[in-house]
Formats: sequence, C-alpha cells, structure tokens
Amino acid sequence: MPRFFIAGSNILGGMAYMRGRDAEHVHVLRLRPGDDVILCDTEGSDYKCRIVKADREEVEAEVIEVTPCKSEPTLKVSVLCALPKGSDKTDYIIQKSVEAGACEICFFTSERCIARLDEGGREKKLERWQRIAEEAAKQSGRGIIPRVGWCGEFADALNEAIQKDLGLFLYETGERESLNAVLEAHKQIETLALITGPEGGFAPFEADLARITGLHLCSMGERILRCETAPVVALTAAMYATGNLG
Repeated sequence: MPRFFIAGSNILGGMAYMRGRDAEHVHVLRLRPGDDVILCDTEGSDYKCRIVKADREEVEAEVIEVTPCKSEPTLKVSVLCALPKGSDKTDYIIQKSVEAGACEICFFTSERCIARLDEGGREKKLERWQRIAEEAAKQSGRGIIPRVGWCGEFADALNEAIQKDLGLFLYETGERESLNAVLEAHKQIETLALITGPEGGFAPFEADLARITGLHLCSMGERILRCETAPVVALTAAMYATGNLG
C-alpha cells in the first residue's frame, strides 16, 4: 500500500489533505478515488485512508483507521559519523541507517577526515541528505523521518554522545570492550549514541578523549570494516541486542 508522510496539521475532522509534491506523487502513481493509502504524521502514528478526491494540486482522503506505527524501535539511536569522502558513502550511511532504525544521523569532522563540508554548501547538502532520509523512511515503513544533521567538530560529537543513556565509540585498535558485551549489559537503555570514524580511522588522541569523557571504546571483531559499513553494522547489533530486530 502506498505510504506518505504528512504534517499532523493536515489531518482534520476525519479527513487528510495532501498538496504539492505529495499530490503530484499520487497522480504519478495513478491512484484514484477508492484507493487506500497509508499516511504517517511523522510522530509514529499511521492513518489508513481512502482517497475521495485526487488531482495534481490536492488529494483528499477519508481516515479509516489510526494505529501506532509498528516499525518504530523502542531504542532511539543517534548515529554520529566522521564525514567520509564521496557522496556515495554519505548517501549509503543515511539510507541504511534509516532502514535499520536510527532516529538521527549526524556527521562531523575529525582529525583524519579527508572530506570537508564548507559552510557555504552545507545547507544544500543537508537538504539533500534529509530527502534521502525521507525516501528511505517511506521505503522501510518508518513512523518518523529521522533527522540528518551536522555536528561540527569531533568535540561536538563527543558532547552529543554523552547526553545519551549509553555512548559507544567504535575503534579498531588498542584496549577495547566487546561491542556485544557492552550491549548485553545495557539492554534497558532508551537512548544510544554510536560514533564511527572516517576512512583512516580515529587518531589515538581522539580515542583517549572519548575514553576520558566516559564513552565505551568498543571493538566489532577482528575484521576491519569500511567507514560506511561500520555504523550500519553497529546499529544492527544494537537493534538485535535490545529486541528490536527479529
């Protein structure tokens, strides 16, 4: 069944109203009066609706049933990634993190980042990234559109992480804890931050700072994962450990 996100303010008196790009999309899909759609208010509620009027400018649909979105995980995970080189990698991280259940994805600059996000082009990048998140949320049946943001510097990412119930710093060398062991010991948490590095990994002083701030330095095993793979693997492990997968 086709799925759309709309603002809750567009659902009034048992009717839902779609305009602009969404109305155009309904037209492209050749949906007609009598067809059913799922509308999500971006706050976790699904509205099963039946179209009563449809044209390029506006679609009106009658609300038939309202249910909580079943696909939203109980764990709110913030994926904090050092900015990788190449838009294909950022796109992959955003898309797959949304599909796997992240509530937000934020990028930051660290010591070994090759790529840099200049202030002038940042707004356009963020708009594009947010559109990718929205499309991935529609495709995967999410009840929210995860936020995509820019943390800033490495210290800003650490500050974001320590605000959560649990902060994990994924690191590939030195003294570390098992990711599985840490997750097993914190199954009842409600918020989690995952910090992953760029192509060259984190510098040793960055790992030291993460440890000083109270984050858990974690290993994901003996295999070295690409920078775009690590956040998705860690996120999936967190979802499994907290009963949000399978």
